[in-house]
Amino acid sequence: MTVEPGGAPGLFGDALVTIARVIIGDARRGLADSELTQAEAVHEVRKALKRWRALLRLLTRPLGEPADQMRSEARDLMRSLAGARDAQSALDALHDLRKTEPTLSATSVKTVRDRLATMRDAAELKSVTPAMLERLNSYLDYATLSLERWPLNEIDFGTVADGLTATYRRTRQLIPENWTEADAEQLHTLRRRVVEHRHQMELVEHLWPRLGQVWAEEAQRLRDRLGACQDLAVLERLTAPHQALAPWRSRLTPAIATRRGSHLKTAERLTGRLFAEKPKAFRRRIGALWSHRASSKSGPTKDKD
Repeated sequence: MTVEPGGAPGLFGDALVTIARVIIGDARRGLADSELTQAEAVHEVRKALKRWRALLRLLTRPLGEPADQMRSEARDLMRSLAGARDAQSALDALHDLRKTEPTLSATSVKTVRDRLATMRDAAELKSVTPAMLERLNSYLDYATLSLERWPLNEIDFGTVADGLTATYRRTRQLIPENWTEADAEQLHTLRRRVVEHRHQMELVEHLWPRLGQVWAEEAQRLRDRLGACQDLAVLERLTAPHQALAPWRSRLTPAIATRRGSHLKTAERLTGRLFAEKPKAFRRRIGALWSHRASSKSGPTKDKD
């Protein structure tokens, strides 16, 4: 999502308006696309709402309570749609395990997959109701109306940069000192902040196209690794006594631990690269990039590195 915000720093708010409209439009298309399965539609809507919440966090400081309230409402909507996501996470984890070594026979894999798919479909029927769809559409209508009322075009890049730095700092503070001892909840919280940081950085990728692309790719890789750890944690919970996958616990648990360790090693390496700078240095860098971009009359800055 690349948006040219104009030359003067004060016009950066115009880019915020455009980006906000793009996000709302993506959510609406996810709801309206008849070619998507219900699971795919839920995924698209949740993805759009994550981007929307990341933007709203940046807007909380200049807009105050209205942005904060809408962010909380979006969080509640996402939680209402999370039931089907848990079963899909377990399916994704099962697929991930089979990339390394077969832990279950083909018959067992089919049985487990069918059981998880049944759970997912049941959760979708329970959560994606006509009433829920009405809530989502009403929220998007209100969000669209809010864009007309909010003075987004008055927000300058300095305000946004402060918000970007705050998210960068929060994310950095969540990095485990010992990755092997980090529990699932800690990694899940870190992943949420990484996702938020990734979406917020989309706002400024155009400042340095080449470096911005590398940053985005690295952040996505980190997000994927932490997401895989979360998927494995969901799968492991389902192997607990009296849970749906308890019969396969002895075969799945060791494989889950091994695969999780592999993902953690890569996540630790990626985190070290992405968050090496201290927050003040990060703030100075993006501020300098914007100043250079705003003073340029020849379009987006081109990297020489």
